[in-house]
Amino acid sequence: MKELKIRGTSGDSTLYIGESLQNLKDYIPPVKTVIITDSNVKYHYHRDFPPAQIIEIGMGEKIKNLDTVRMLYEKMIEFEVDRSSFIVGIGGGIVCDIAGFVASTYLRGLRFGFVSSTLLSQVDASVGGKNGVNFGGYKNMVGVFNQPEFVICDMGLLKTLPKKEVLCGLAEIVKHAAIGNAVLFSYLETHYEKALRLDHEVIERLVWDSVLLKSTVVNRDEKEAGERRKLNFGHTFGHAIEKTVGVPHGEAISVGMVIASALSEKRGYLLSEDTKRIESLLNRLGLPTRLQFNEKKALEALIRDKKRQNEDIHFVLLQSLGHAIVEKIPIKELKTVIEEMS
Repeated sequence: MKELKIRGTSGDSTLYIGESLQNLKDYIPPVKTVIITDSNVKYHYHRDFPPAQIIEIGMGEKIKNLDTVRMLYEKMIEFEVDRSSFIVGIGGGIVCDIAGFVASTYLRGLRFGFVSSTLLSQVDASVGGKNGVNFGGYKNMVGVFNQPEFVICDMGLLKTLPKKEVLCGLAEIVKHAAIGNAVLFSYLETHYEKALRLDHEVIERLVWDSVLLKSTVVNRDEKEAGERRKLNFGHTFGHAIEKTVGVPHGEAISVGMVIASALSEKRGYLLSEDTKRIESLLNRLGLPTRLQFNEKKALEALIRDKKRQNEDIHFVLLQSLGHAIVEKIPIKELKTVIEEMS
């Protein structure tokens, strides 16, 4: 097991890479505990949960909303949760986002931690202190920055993941490699078959390197004032595609990275051979690099992006593999890119 510390304004967060859900009891304080989880995780792993009140939520982006938050508040009132209580989210990114948001807002804030059960949440959603829900069909429009006390990344929980969920996580790992670790990118190119098979040694290396990169960025820029924006590589177009086409997050981000790489090359930053390497790796992992989407709806989603500032959007480009920059790009220029790609 490896440990990594994130120091945030709301407190420190410790990541335990390779720890087991079965040892969760060792990390929870001796107070009333509420576990928030989804139906799938509860079905497979409830025997490993420590004694606690359990609240089960549904699955999928459709439940990541204020209606679910309201239900959780009502349950916590029923369970007589007070300010000394502890909240644990056990699940993927949706569970962690919702659990973190509810813990951060109920009674003006409770202590909380996560057990991350998907590859995507281990390398992305459960790391960095972003907690929130969707609103009006737009991703993460309501939320807070607040660090969990701990995040347990149990590699054993990945074995029950559907292939699509594994691919979502691998897409985020490609993103981390592309923006900040060229060595990791080369490692993925060499070991992509073992990654797809969830080889323990390879996956643990991929998770560790990704978490190390993200935690380093978050430690420098917790609230996305500058450096942390680089973690949005592929996400500006990706979120627009995810909303309009309805594909899984990883598939949308994969296409978003291809578009962002092409724009980086078009602006004279990224070499053509590196653009091709990114697309080739995504193809080998079984991720899409092209999707049909509605141009008008994608542009509408783009305009409502949280990274928008007046008529510009903070957009992440690559100067080379492992080196990202953030530039303000006019929305009208991105509109042209959408027209070319749709």
